[in-house]
Amino acid sequence: MLTDEDAYSVLRSRDGRFDGRFFVAVVTTGIFCRPSCPATLPKRENVRFYPSSAAALEAGFRACKRCRPDTSPGSPEWNVRADVVGRAMRLIADGLVDREGVAGLASRLGYSERQLHRQLTAGLGAGPQALARAQRAATARTLLETTDLPASEIAFAAGFSSIRQFNDTVRRVYGTTPTALRGTPSARRPPGALRLRLAYRPPLDLPALFSYLATRAIPGLEDATDHCYRRSLTLPHGLGLVTLRPAGTYVSCELHLEDLKDLAAAVRRCRHLLDLDADPRDITDHLTRDPLLADVVARTPGRRVPGHVDAAEMAIRAILNEETPTGRSRLTHLVHAYGTRLPNPSAARPPFQAAGVTHAFPRMEALASSDAPAPIIALARALTAGTLHLGPEADRDQVERELLALPGLDAEAVARIRMRAFGDPDVFLPSDPAVREGLHRLGLTAEDAHRWRPWRSYAMRHLSAPHTHTP
Repeated sequence: MLTDEDAYSVLRSRDGRFDGRFFVAVVTTGIFCRPSCPATLPKRENVRFYPSSAAALEAGFRACKRCRPDTSPGSPEWNVRADVVGRAMRLIADGLVDREGVAGLASRLGYSERQLHRQLTAGLGAGPQALARAQRAATARTLLETTDLPASEIAFAAGFSSIRQFNDTVRRVYGTTPTALRGTPSARRPPGALRLRLAYRPPLDLPALFSYLATRAIPGLEDATDHCYRRSLTLPHGLGLVTLRPAGTYVSCELHLEDLKDLAAAVRRCRHLLDLDADPRDITDHLTRDPLLADVVARTPGRRVPGHVDAAEMAIRAILNEETPTGRSRLTHLVHAYGTRLPNPSAARPPFQAAGVTHAFPRMEALASSDAPAPIIALARALTAGTLHLGPEADRDQVERELLALPGLDAEAVARIRMRAFGDPDVFLPSDPAVREGLHRLGLTAEDAHRWRPWRSYAMRHLSAPHTHTP
């Protein structure tokens, strides 16, 4: 944790790697910013530091229009900590408070509302309502800037309960009206498409990420190259289609959603898929302490651990072993036999179908009564019966125990689920062929991996990089 003096030193250096880790508020202007904001450096006595944008908003500050702190990368802490605060943040980012309220959030986590409020306030400087309100404001801004929808529709799509609440929140957060925030309408916006910029902390090796996803892509569900990834999404309110591409200092994200209420959930899942909230500085500093691994890390900067958009889908991919051609062939059959076919484009709905993407992954209800392999049916029935939970609120250790009790899931498959579905940064798979080759090339053994805790998942990504890889 940074002290206030350390944070001010970061502010003085304008180090963008700390964007999203904390926020800087200036009492003389009433504005809060990212640490990298290029505005004139304020005096130390006029600066306050907050662990979240919601905390700055609760203290009465409004977002800077220049650096847009509400679009900063997320905190990298939660995957490492995996505690109740981290799980709560993932649920809030997935839009759960808008769907089920604070009571639903507390129930999912097994805490009382009072206990949860106390823990979130201690860790983030704001309670669940304030954190959800900050997210609604950011969602509303995205919709105002990327669509021509009426403000009334945007208000309810963003999760506000009334137009008045929407107007008041936008004024409070951004110091302007929704109309002024929208700017000049654009006639070039494709119907139904939302175009966003997903921020990250550099460096980021996107070609390596896309190549990893392309190797494991399931025809009909996904379409991927080294420079583009497209897939269908099954979201709380409906289906979606996302296209992700490198775009200089950010990732270009184009979304088509059946229901705009799913915007926050879709963005969270895309960020998790590409591991965009990681802090490569912390990871690199730790891994390069090992002189035997330092050169490999230096040759492959920006390696991230690919996540996944749906934990249940990832579990089934692990059961059928997506790492092998046979496993991917079985997954392709499963998608086409039991998946939901995406609607055809028409004047009444956005163009969901795109080249190579025709289906959404099968719903667990469909698989529970299918003739799929027995381990898949057992998993699907456990999920539909509520005896197994794989949502963002899940505790990784408990999920591991529950998955190992099911047929068809061995320790390696469960470890892959922990790493990709739940963002565990400390998984190590010495039996993976690419990892084994990387260890052999460096003269290392699996026992050496203990030195890389808590970042062994990232060490694997460096070890499995091709020897001739040039970023």
